[in-house]
This record gives sequence, structure tokens and C-alpha cells, in this order.
Amino acid sequence: MFKSVTDSTGTLDILRDIDFSLLSKETVAIVGASGSGKSTLLSIIAGLDTPSSGTVRLAGQDLFALSEDARAALRAEKVGFVFQSFQLLGNLSALENVMLPLELAGRRDAAQAATDMLARVGLSQRLAHYPKVLSGGEQQRVALARAFVVQPALLLADEPTGSLDFATGEKVMALMFDLNRELGTTLVLVTHDRAMATRCQRAITIEAGCIV
Repeated sequence: MFKSVTDSTGTLDILRDIDFSLLSKETVAIVGASGSGKSTLLSIIAGLDTPSSGTVRLAGQDLFALSEDARAALRAEKVGFVFQSFQLLGNLSALENVMLPLELAGRRDAAQAATDMLARVGLSQRLAHYPKVLSGGEQQRVALARAFVVQPALLLADEPTGSLDFATGEKVMALMFDLNRELGTTLVLVTHDRAMATRCQRAITIEAGCIV
């Protein structure tokens, strides 16, 4: 798989000759320096960005042979996301943020399932709180609850502790791996932190857009 962009100065190769498979329930770290192409690769795996050439298969489906709507539906069913910047909706409470993907999927038990997942991440007392009054660690735990509540086949985490202090980041990482084991999710973790990468079963190193 390749990804290039072209502007007035010419063509820039962001990713080159990327080829790997993920096993069910596997934990994989994608590591590399800033600007190496890690986040672009994660976006393409999710079907949020398109490769210049090549294919990405999720649950047997070629993502880029699907329409944009079909790709979004598959992503909603199969993929969870955790971002460095949390990406919570500020006008929704913690409970409403976690309920949202369930409601979009038409789940009638959205409120109960979201309540249970927030309890699992230790936020039973924060259900009605809005993101602006939650600490960074609490916001990331809400984000984890939102990602895992749909029990995704694949969880994509992009520098999930990058904006947290070390102690809080350690707690969030431990929680993420605990939930991953419990729910049998395949985890792909983008990080520049080699120590964090060693927690995964496998590491894929990206340098200048290539696997090394």
C-alpha cells in the first residue's frame, strides 16, 4: 500500500510499500518518530483516509471497494478509536458521549450499556459531568469507555497518553490493555514511546514512510 500527496512543489511519498496483517485479538504497536507516517497509516487502516494504491481489508471486506457510506457503517460496527486529544463532545455528558455510538447503531439498551462501561472504567460518579469539568485522565477514560462499549473487533489508539502526565498515562494504559483482554479486541497502538510499545505482542517500526 502506498500514500502520496502532490502539490505545486511535486509529489511527496508519505507511505511506501506497506504490507502487514493483524491477527484476531493481537496487540500491535506502530512506532516511529514524529512525521514518519504513523497517524496517516492509522487513518488508512480505519478507512478515514484513502491510499494512493493498494488495499486494506477489514473483516474480509476491501474497505476502498465500498462506498463511503458502507465504509462508515462497517467502521461504526467494527472499529473503536482513542485519540490523544480525547475527541469528546463538549455539549454531551460523560454518559451521553458513551451512549452516542450505541444510539447511532440503534441499540435500545444504550443508556444501561454506557452506564455499565463507565462503571468499568471507574467513573460511576461522573455520569452527568461534562468534559470541561473532568480531568485529562477522566476524559481519556470516558474515551476508552466510548471506544469499547460497542465491543469493536479492532481498536485504534493514536498516542492515547500523549497529553497525560506519566502516572495518569500509566493508569490509562493499564486500563486499555485490561479492557482489550476482557473483550478480545485487536489493538493497534500508535506511539513514539518504545517502552509503551513493549507492552504489545508485536511492534511495527515506520521510518520515512516505510516499515523497517
